[in-house]
Amino acid sequence: MTAADDAKADLRTYLQEGRDVLVLKLEGLSEYDLRRPRTPTGTNLLGLVKHLAFVELGYFGPVFGRPAPGVEPWMAEEGEPNWDMWATPEETRADVLARYRRAWALTDATVDELPLDATGRVPWWSRPEVTLHRVLVHVIAETHRHAGHADIVRELLDGSVGNQGVGDNLPDVDEAWWAAHRERLDEVARQAGGR
Repeated sequence: MTAADDAKADLRTYLQEGRDVLVLKLEGLSEYDLRRPRTPTGTNLLGLVKHLAFVELGYFGPVFGRPAPGVEPWMAEEGEPNWDMWATPEETRADVLARYRRAWALTDATVDELPLDATGRVPWWSRPEVTLHRVLVHVIAETHRHAGHADIVRELLDGSVGNQGVGDNLPDVDEAWWAAHRERLDEVARQAGGR
């Protein structure tokens, strides 16, 4: 195995961990809760997954001259703003997850078939000439960023926290401990705000 193969394997591992956590956040929720906007900008779990499906299809398809059927609306700079951040009533959880998994397959094939120094073009970036390595790092960062959003949205929905074993680092404490912890942090905030 070469150093490039090792680097690809590491990058793919980090990408897959983010994907898995994001999908995990959907488990056990109703269609309503999957779509419930929990922030002033409408952030919702199914929308995060839909968005990341288009991110992967766009970055690992047309950017590298590879076909990615269905990504055309995302690549266009017209239409309703933020349309990829929410699922329509006609789009089921299964539809969105199937699109995301198709995107994974395209990404994985692109990473398998091209060297990390393969060049592509991201027309919406200020420096549009890119390498596969740069795009892969960018998409890993975006995936993990949105997985963090999903952590918060899921906690706001039903109190569920952590990754159920996928890289968890939450202390093993009960709800009473968390309530006391929140109160302590609120008191710290009041003290700091009163200076």
